[in-house]
Amino acid sequence: MKNILYILLLTTQVFFAQSGFEKGNELYKNGEFDQAVQAYESVLTESKHSSELYFNLGNAYYKLNKVAPSIYNYEKALVLNPNNIDAINNLKFAQKRTIDEIKVLPKVGFAKLIRDFTGIYHYNTWAWISVGLAMAFLLFFVGYYFSQITLSKRIFFFGMFVLFFLILISVSSTIFEKSHFDTEKPAIVFAEMANVKSEPRNGGQPIFVLHEGTKVYVGETIGKWKKVQLTDGTEGWIESSAIKEVK
Repeated sequence: MKNILYILLLTTQVFFAQSGFEKGNELYKNGEFDQAVQAYESVLTESKHSSELYFNLGNAYYKLNKVAPSIYNYEKALVLNPNNIDAINNLKFAQKRTIDEIKVLPKVGFAKLIRDFTGIYHYNTWAWISVGLAMAFLLFFVGYYFSQITLSKRIFFFGMFVLFFLILISVSSTIFEKSHFDTEKPAIVFAEMANVKSEPRNGGQPIFVLHEGTKVYVGETIGKWKKVQLTDGTEGWIESSAIKEVK
């Protein structure tokens, strides 16, 4: 009886989540963007997250000319699916509405090559690739063990060697991407204007000012202050209430 109750509750939650998402889509099509935002947000309150949901929510905020929320939700969509081309394109349009023009410090050298390669897939995708390669390795091992033909044994042995090398690459990529995901903490400035200071305290002149929609990366936290770094490498301290972390 309890199991049936749990299934009914889960089914009901999924139904309402889907209804909220579809309702938001319908409201968006009708140009009722405020109501669409409310419908999408209601799905999030049920802890139902997806790249498509954040993407649509970002679009609704973009139509309302709310820069920070639109950029924030596009970034959330890309956290769940880095290959969401639509989110990448719309994010670029939203970023054009920001005031701050901050250059992106280019990465060079061997580290850039590794990041460009491992960044092709999400760490979960790399993990599944590793599992698939491991299963293939096992099949080749079985083929090598039971094969009675010399040529077949050589083919299976060579295949095992290649698969083992690919497994090392995929596992290393998984670890590298997971580490990068855990250590990188992007955030979006939600305050209309936010002072960035050289020290985590009140008083004193700000070293520069950030505006709504600017992307920063969060470091350490001291009280109500967070140390942030811009894409050009500039660092400073900002009040926690002025930003919203993406993950």
